[in-house]
Amino acid sequence: MSRRLKITAATVAVAALIFVGGPWVYINVIRDPAPESFLTEAATTTVVALDDESTTEPPDPADTAVAIDDPTGTWRITSESQVGYRVDEVLFGQNVTAVGRTADVTGSLLIGDGAVTSGDFTVDMTTVRSDEPKRDAQFEGRIMDVINYPTASFVLTSPIPLDSAATTSPTTRTAMGNLTLRGVTKPVTVTVVGEIRNTNIVVTGEFTVTFAEWGIPNPSIPGISTEDFGVLEFQLVLER
Repeated sequence: MSRRLKITAATVAVAALIFVGGPWVYINVIRDPAPESFLTEAATTTVVALDDESTTEPPDPADTAVAIDDPTGTWRITSESQVGYRVDEVLFGQNVTAVGRTADVTGSLLIGDGAVTSGDFTVDMTTVRSDEPKRDAQFEGRIMDVINYPTASFVLTSPIPLDSAATTSPTTRTAMGNLTLRGVTKPVTVTVVGEIRNTNIVVTGEFTVTFAEWGIPNPSIPGISTEDFGVLEFQLVLER
């Protein structure tokens, strides 16, 4: 093999190593793992009982849930709330979970007559951020077009029955309402998990969004491919 061919072969091998190995190193060594889904976090959250003899130290008051005998009234979103997306990507042959979130959420729900009778929530889409600025630029521009559609929203359209007294045990309910994404509004049904934490109501859930049904361009670009859907996920913390 001539010297020129050897140099060419070595150059191709190095380029291939960078092309394949570079993304692997970034994804598996440099990049932080994607955060757990809110539902997974909710499932692993534990409450320490005050009479738990196995606890050697008193529980932190911030971790102690309190039952609410009468949840009647208006409950408003707190700054602890988060809404975001979760999309599985293939980045140059490597599987990646892309997650973007924002805490810029406003809204409230009204509880009365043993049910959640109304609720509406609005998300500032211009503040959604992931761990990758280039992804955020795509999200803000081509994908969600936040200049023309700066917010997303959900409005409850049917009451959600509640137990006679709210307790610390998580309960699963069905929420029906109108969801607006990228200027498109559709009726949706979402399974949510509600629980009491520190006298707050926490509502957690997720909803699968098929991009084409909402007029959302597929996020795929050269070198990065995705499925034709993503997950809208949320954890709403409300106080009275």
